[in-house]
Amino acid sequence: MPKPKKYKLKSHSGAKDRFHVTGGGKFTRRRGHLSHLHRKKRAATLRQVSRKLPVSEADVPRLRRLLPYSD
Repeated sequence: MPKPKKYKLKSHSGAKDRFHVTGGGKFTRRRGHLSHLHRKKRAATLRQVSRKLPVSEADVPRLRRLLPYSD
């Protein structure tokens, strides 16, 4: 008797590119203002923007649905 198929959930490819899961299971994201026009921005601003931020707790349930295998 054949085994029933087990279906895999797909990860959202846009969320895969934009969010990263830390070792503790938290999500991080990049800040904005870093894609172009760097010349007019202060060096301190560019340093601040280059660091990752934790994702808001209100958005975590949505990210868990978009990235089902992130645990």
